[in-house]
This record gives sequence, C-alpha cells and structure tokens, in this order.
Amino acid sequence: MEPPVGAPMSKSDEELEIQALRRVISAYLNYPTAAEEDIRRYERSYSKLSLSHKAVLSHLPKKYEDLRRCVKTNTYFLMNMLQAFDPPFEMDGGTDSDFDEPSLFGRKTADKFMHSHEGTGCCGRDDENTIDVHSYPSPSKDSTITSANSNKRQAIESNDLDSTTDSSIPELNGFGTRGPVRSCDDWSCTQAEAEAKEHGAAAEANAYPSHDDTEYGSAYRESNENGHPIGSPKLTPYERVPLDLRHPSFQLRVPSADVDKVRCIVRNIVRDWGDEGSLEREQCYLPILEELHRLFPDRKDLRRRPTCLVPGAGLGRLACEISRLGFIAQGNEFSYYMLMCSSFILNQSDQPLEWVLHPWIHSNCNSLSDSDQLRAVYIPDLHPGSAGITEGFSMCAGDFVEVYSHPGQAGAWDSVVTCFFIDTAHNIIEYLEVIARALKPGGVWINLGPLLYHFAEAYSQEEEMSLELSLEDVKKVAAQFGLVLKKEKLIETTYTANNRSMMQNRYTAVFWTMVKEERAALHMSLSSAA
Repeated sequence: MEPPVGAPMSKSDEELEIQALRRVISAYLNYPTAAEEDIRRYERSYSKLSLSHKAVLSHLPKKYEDLRRCVKTNTYFLMNMLQAFDPPFEMDGGTDSDFDEPSLFGRKTADKFMHSHEGTGCCGRDDENTIDVHSYPSPSKDSTITSANSNKRQAIESNDLDSTTDSSIPELNGFGTRGPVRSCDDWSCTQAEAEAKEHGAAAEANAYPSHDDTEYGSAYRESNENGHPIGSPKLTPYERVPLDLRHPSFQLRVPSADVDKVRCIVRNIVRDWGDEGSLEREQCYLPILEELHRLFPDRKDLRRRPTCLVPGAGLGRLACEISRLGFIAQGNEFSYYMLMCSSFILNQSDQPLEWVLHPWIHSNCNSLSDSDQLRAVYIPDLHPGSAGITEGFSMCAGDFVEVYSHPGQAGAWDSVVTCFFIDTAHNIIEYLEVIARALKPGGVWINLGPLLYHFAEAYSQEEEMSLELSLEDVKKVAAQFGLVLKKEKLIETTYTANNRSMMQNRYTAVFWTMVKEERAALHMSLSSAA
C-alpha cells in the first residue's frame, strides 16, 4: 500500500516544520542536563538532613551516583538515535530563538499530539541486519518511495523488500523472539552487562554528555575524521552526513514539558519494545491481532494481501505485529518524538536486546526498592529486521485527518486499527468520518482504548477546541457514518506502567469491531461527488 501523496509543502510551513523539529531535537539534547538538575535537587535535600538522619541513609550518595550512570546509559541510546536520524529538511539554516514565547508554536507542530495516557495524559531490507527508511521532501508518483506531504510530515516507505520476509507468520500469542531474558535485581549487574555489550572500552563516562548545564556542546568527546563521536559503533559515515548536534540551532532552551516528553518516550519504548511491556501488549495488542486473524482467516492464500491502516502508530510495534500477521500494514504517526525513535528501532537495530535503558529513574515515588527504580530494560525484545514483516509495510508521517482525508484514500483500506488513539482528537467526529471514508465497503474498524481526551484540560492563550463525547455518543456518531457495531467488550489494562511500582493507573478500555456497511459507502461517494 503506497503512502498518500499530497501537495508540496509551502516555504512558510516548511520553516515552521524545521522550527518544530529543532525543538524536538533540542528536547532530546536537554535530557541529560535536566536529569542532572533533578539529581542535584535530591542531593540538596539530602544535605539539609541532620548528621544523625544522614547516618540512617548513608547509602543515598551512592544511589545518586548510580542515577548519574543510568542517565548516561539512557543518553547513549538517545544520542545514537539522533545521529541516525535523517531529517526530511535541510537543518543547517539559521538559529531559532529560545522557546520563551508560547505563541511561537500556536499550531500543532509543537508535537502536542504525542500520545500520552500516563496517569492523565518499513521498510526495505538491504541485508540480514538492517532496514533502510527513506523520506523525501517532495512527492513523486513515479518513485517507489513516496511522500505524504500533508503539509505536516513526510511519508516513509520502503523499497527492495527482501522476498523472504513474507514467509514467516508469527503465532498470535508471540510478541517477538525475545532471546535470553536477563533477570538481575541488582542494577549494577545489568549495568555491567550493558557496558560490556554496547559501550566497549571507548564508551567510558566522558563519551557521554557532561552535566555542565552551561554549554551542551562541551558534552562531546573529540570526533574522528568522519565527524562522529568516538565510541559510537552504530554510526555509518559512508551513508550520509549526520546532524551536527553541536550546531547553535540545536542549542535551545526548551520548556521542561518538552523534556518530560523525552522521559515519556523512554517509558513508551518499554511498552512497545521491552520484555517488561509484554503484559500490556498482551492486554492491548493481542485482542486486536486475534480479531484480525478471525476476520481475515485466508489472508495468506489471497492474490492480494489485505491492507491495514494503524493511525497513532507510536513506536511502531502494533503495526509491525500486524505486518507479521500477513497484512500490508501502514502505521501513521504525527509526533516527531515518536517518529525519530520508531525509525531508529525499526531500521537501526542489529539484534534483539541490543540496547539498555533505565526507564524508571526519573521518579523516587512509589518505589519498592532502589534496585527496582534503577533496574535495566533491554530492547528491542524483537528484532524487526528478521521478524517476518510482510512486503509493503510502511510508516506514514503526518496528521491523520489531513493525510487520510485525501480523495485517493477513500475506500482504500480493508481494515483500520486504532489503539489508545481516538481520544487524541480535537474533534473526534473528524476521526470517525475519516476512518469511515478510508474503509472499503465491508471493511472493519477495530478499536481499543479509553476516552481520556487529550485537550480536555489544555489551557493556553488561545482556547483549543476539545469535543469530549461519552462512549454512547461516540458509537452513535460512528453509526451515522455507516459503521455498524458487531462486537464490543471492556478490557482492563495499563499504559506504560512500571509493573514494580506501588501505584498502578488502570483503564477500563473499550474494545470493539465495527463494519462499514455498503449503503454508507454509496452515500459517502455521492457526498464526495456533490
């Protein structure tokens, strides 16, 4: 299934897009400095204790140093991710101003659509180990690689698919070949493994960004002749010139909320690509995969594989699993935070359990023990490059309504799958209308998630639209668009939960299957013609 093709982006839109992308990159670059500020705050609180109280907690200074080492490990992953990122725009222009004025990002480019339900809020195979993702700033129908210039994001699709990727369809209850699962309650055990496996002799402490919050550029070691930081084995200088992350255009002060999004991404990685996230994936993704399997039992025998659109694809695991099931799957995502990370995992992973993260270090609350808080998580538990992805798997970057409202998308999809997505809308009716229009007559929509409307409590200088419907009203609106409810149940689940935390936020999510009736398809085609 080819990504939708839209009109070229205007110069002003491109400038705003570059501005937004620089802000996201700056948020990632600000991560170690912000984390260091938190640790120093912990240390200041400890320093205010009396000597007798310090004696009771004499282990805390060591914990703070352990936290710093965990931050360095997380930063190592994030810096490799940034170095591997191939932006769809020329990023060498002038320097943007600091983000002190909220009006600077009055449009959606501030990545407000990054999915967060925490508490409140592919690709052509070149060889056995790597997947290339390509994106182009201007659309071309003649190319095997096309663009979804909805005026927001670029489409990412693959070419040169390995003919063997279609031969292996996974078991429904298998969420990846995990390899040996490391279990060690002492965080230093896994830390030692991680350093031995990833960093090597060259990745000592000075290979990471320092905690000097005055100049981020001083964080890097001397680079080699190719411009890559020493000790970064993932970088491939012969393919392209990597971003110069020390460029002044990336040295931006960003709001603390932007760095919070980076921490959120780290937790989302666990949900989609860590062994610890397997329970959430079984609660949320497995019912969807089973339903697709039930509704399309003969998909492997068909001359044309069924298509499946996955809006709000996040870090790409669900779309990847649907592709492995034998569908021509296309994930759609708006957030640059998500897109940069999903591209890195899908296309730069060499083997399972290649990277190590410490996702729970940013909160001291509700921890059963320090070792729980500091524990390591290895990712990815599934190597996408050898996962049996069906030919035609793609990721389309852009705003869902803008991209899939295109006339060429009408009646294009056999199925649409949404998971923790429909409540991200300003106007949920638009989402339902676009889903109904995109489906073929008789096509199915499978949905799972809550109704935690993301803009319900959004306060800004300009009031943002937020239409917040009850579940009953959502189903009534869907029926108006010809989506007939065939199956419905409630599922208890969590979202990016720390399974060893003393506090768990649980959702009673709705799960349904709706089918687009034939009469609705005729009515929609007549409406479009009018």
